[in-house]
Amino acid sequence: MPVNAVAENVFGTMGAVFWTIQLIPQLIKSWRTKSTKGLSPWLVFLWGISALPLGVYVIVQDLNIPLIVQPQLFGLFCLLSWGQCMYYGGARSRAWCAAVLGTTLVLWGALEAAFVFALRSSYRLDTHAGKTGVRFFGILSSSLISLALLPQFYEIYKHGAVLGISLPFMAIDLLGGVFSILSLIFKHQVDPIAAVAYSIVVIMDGLVLVLALILNPRAMKYVKRGEEERNNDGDGVGIPASGIQHDKEKNPVKDPAQTKV
Repeated sequence: MPVNAVAENVFGTMGAVFWTIQLIPQLIKSWRTKSTKGLSPWLVFLWGISALPLGVYVIVQDLNIPLIVQPQLFGLFCLLSWGQCMYYGGARSRAWCAAVLGTTLVLWGALEAAFVFALRSSYRLDTHAGKTGVRFFGILSSSLISLALLPQFYEIYKHGAVLGISLPFMAIDLLGGVFSILSLIFKHQVDPIAAVAYSIVVIMDGLVLVLALILNPRAMKYVKRGEEERNNDGDGVGIPASGIQHDKEKNPVKDPAQTKV
């Protein structure tokens, strides 16, 4: 593909926007249902933590403003979703969740600022240590973003369906990865680390959506079948003979001729 700075910036900005707002549908879904069952807390927690090295990576390199703002909002929304997991799924008190979440956000911001100040000067001087440090944070962020989806697949396996996690959230995340890959294609030199990380995210998000299309209709059939069986049992139809025999053994019917007066 030919180098095109305009296309690179446009696709990069679109990817940043999609990856900024992706958690909003998930936050709304968890708030409305008052449940995070089926949503892995490790997914949103690790994504929230991954925003720290990603923020260092983009700030030190002095990238454009959308790319600098994106990891900050992305990390905030992820950790808010993690707070919902603690509150709805972990049965923690609101005060406890607010304290843990607030402490995590303060620590996250302090560490990001410290790493930026420690690395920025050496990177601007074009030293080997500066370049290695920036590359390390880029690899760390990409690895966390990619690996964080693995616990979600365990949740899908455990429940036999895609529950709790918002499908619009997955779709927006997938589109963010696609646009980010397109922005790399139009760069003068493709970043292989970013390309691999974006590709893994797109593949895993796509797999979650495919599993939802396959598993969720099956799960709905099982639920409807169970409801029909319970309704039949309530009407006295389909009660197993073993249950009736068990009742007879507990309360045997006596022969009137054997009853003593």
